[in-house]
Amino acid sequence: MGTGNQTYVREFILLGLSSDWDTRVSLFVLFLITYMVTVLGNFFIVLLIRLDSRLHTPMYFFLTNLSLVDVSYATSIVPQMLVHLLIEHKAIPFVSCAAQLFFSLGLGGIEFVLLAVMAYDRYVAVCDPLRYSVIMHGGLCTRLAITSWVSGSLNSLMQTIITFQLPMCANKYIDHISCELLAVVRLACVDTSSNEIAIMVSSIVLLMTPFCLVLLSYIQIISTILKIQSREGRKKAFHTCASHLTVVVLCYGMAIFTYIQPRSSPSILQEKLTSLFYAILTPMLNPMIYSVRNKEVKGAWQKLLGQLSGLTSKLAI
Repeated sequence: MGTGNQTYVREFILLGLSSDWDTRVSLFVLFLITYMVTVLGNFFIVLLIRLDSRLHTPMYFFLTNLSLVDVSYATSIVPQMLVHLLIEHKAIPFVSCAAQLFFSLGLGGIEFVLLAVMAYDRYVAVCDPLRYSVIMHGGLCTRLAITSWVSGSLNSLMQTIITFQLPMCANKYIDHISCELLAVVRLACVDTSSNEIAIMVSSIVLLMTPFCLVLLSYIQIISTILKIQSREGRKKAFHTCASHLTVVVLCYGMAIFTYIQPRSSPSILQEKLTSLFYAILTPMLNPMIYSVRNKEVKGAWQKLLGQLSGLTSKLAI
């Protein structure tokens, strides 16, 4: 399997978080519970939006997309990580590693663009409420959602192709919890300057550009809110955006910390913990944030629970 001093790697070994058995079992239980909460939480958000006609609005259409992205992202990483916590030989085939990088990177990119789209939706809702239904019509919402999915997928495809064309020589140990882009690039036994430039350009286009659009949207939103005379009106306008703004801080904060930084930092452990937070906690927290801080979602939950309670009572009779 070699030509000269180059060896083509058939599989990689993920070093994971810990080699201690007791620690791995504890992490397995913790991550399994977190993953189950993530799947159920996002599933119920999507189901609730589907069943309650009051939530058939652009905001909740985009929230449905966000929930699907979150579940898919967690699923691209967590199940394999759970398996690896219980086995000694943490191998992942070359093709599986490439597929994992493609899906995780693509879904992350989709989420960044989707959050920018949601910020535009909130901008229109607060700054031009009288024309909201005219501007945010079904056709535009569908096109914006498609743009999010296509742009993230294309970027991921490009990064995956150029990354796995690198000669890995005999390097097959990935010091990470998954086949993460930077961790795989570090395995190359050639100069990776062009790859690093591509990652930086990709980060600017698919991470910083949406982030700047979100920032501009919220500058306009805050400016509009401050002009509202009544305290109740300002409070209502703020609550319209509070859930989305919280999710933006979580998602963009972690991604910027990972990809937009000096090369000397952070440490490998920090990278692992950041990726872990983004793969496990963020997808779990998103539905909770929208449920706890959103009156419409809480009202829909109460209505659904009331209907289920009434149905249970009838069945009991």
